[in-house]
Amino acid sequence: MLPTIARTGDTVVMIDQRKLPGVEVYVTCRTAPEVARAIKSMVIRGAPAIGVAAAYGIALGMRQSKASGTQKFAAEFYRTCELMGATRPTAVNLFWAIDRMKKTFADAAGAGESVAQIKDRLDAAAERIHAEDVASCRAIGAFGAEVVPDGARILTHCNAGALATAGYGTALGVIRGAVEQGKRITVLADETRPFLQGARLTAWELVRDGIDTTVITDNMAGALMSQRQIDLVVVGADRIAANGDVANKIGTYAVAVLAHAHGIPFYVAAPTSTIDLATADGTGIPIEERAAREVTHVGSTRLAPEGAHVRNPAFDVTPARLVAGIVTERGICRAPYADSLSRAVQAELTAAG
Repeated sequence: MLPTIARTGDTVVMIDQRKLPGVEVYVTCRTAPEVARAIKSMVIRGAPAIGVAAAYGIALGMRQSKASGTQKFAAEFYRTCELMGATRPTAVNLFWAIDRMKKTFADAAGAGESVAQIKDRLDAAAERIHAEDVASCRAIGAFGAEVVPDGARILTHCNAGALATAGYGTALGVIRGAVEQGKRITVLADETRPFLQGARLTAWELVRDGIDTTVITDNMAGALMSQRQIDLVVVGADRIAANGDVANKIGTYAVAVLAHAHGIPFYVAAPTSTIDLATADGTGIPIEERAAREVTHVGSTRLAPEGAHVRNPAFDVTPARLVAGIVTERGICRAPYADSLSRAVQAELTAAG
């Protein structure tokens, strides 16, 4: 399985996704601020992956703390949590992981544990978040494979694979799960402008796995649907509102509208940590606006003229009415999503104790 991120002693190591597929290099982060910069600059990306990275960053930062008393240690801890929370606003997994680390801290401090004991607890919590993400993705793959017919031609948008998680993937987990069941699958990967996660990352992962993959530009999807060359759409998510509205990489909404118009099932694959029951619907999801250079340039080459205004929202929101099902580690949620998503989250909370 592709190693996306790992804690190795006093460092957090992650594959530099900005450099793929050209070179496979790893970034070594030695401090919490370095982990935060890696998240913000998209060295690592994908909602579940940045949640794991944030947990590791918090644990790393606190392991390096020189505080001897719990009061000063607590102040450092909450500053580190704020640092991680300021990196990217849309993906709710980031805040879910930070909240998990806060609960771990509060439980340990409330039990009167020493600074050394709290550090050990934080390390263990981050490792659990990592392991749980891999297990969740494998469960998502197994459940999602049920909706994939043998011989399916699957369209995906952005990268929701091993690179976007701690391993295996969500949308690509569904594809991998279907392949592991012996189904013959072909994948069409939207290139996903402007950061090209589909062309650079999804295609790289799938080709590496020996899965038949064709890269298409984002504006080809409708034509291929009209020609009946796409049977199914599977995408990931960065935040899912309580009513089933889904925030995912910009361009996902257009794919969902096209799929609906052509009678093609549109599925979302995401762990329950991506479900935000505190956000009623998609209008409450913050949308990150990224730098203009991602649109105006490819690498060092400028494509747009100087002086042109640029918009670069990183995500859009697909309304629940366009979603055939949301595949989680607790099964496939279907409309009405207010009920099914709530049950899935509660089942996961109950299982976690």
